[in-house]
Amino acid sequence: MEIRKSGSQPSGQGPEDYFSGTVRVDPLFDAAEPARASGAHVTFEPGARTAWHAHPLGQTLIITGGSGWVQKLGEPMQSINPGDVVSILPGEKHWHGASASTAMSHIAIQEKSNGVAAEWMEKVSNEQYGK
Repeated sequence: MEIRKSGSQPSGQGPEDYFSGTVRVDPLFDAAEPARASGAHVTFEPGARTAWHAHPLGQTLIITGGSGWVQKLGEPMQSINPGDVVSILPGEKHWHGASASTAMSHIAIQEKSNGVAAEWMEKVSNEQYGK
């Protein structure tokens, strides 16, 4: 058994290659082999968002604060709010982030396949985000 005390892992800036805007990532857990699950608490400032990406084994988002958007490729954006749980299927190209005027935070849980948790793609354009 291991207890990770709150604040024991440093926060980090969301990498510019994978995010637009100001994003803070607070690691929660990264399971050791043979387990594959990892999780983080992610906070998006207004207008901040991920790039398009997919997860080989899917992802679960638990919205913890604020107001945001999530979009699956080819479908309209959907609003997300505290208490919402978003289940993203394996290989589903999508993005998520804050609304234009309100920050949003969520807990993201995903599993690694062959050491990879996400395949990152192009950034979401301002035009795509504004629709």
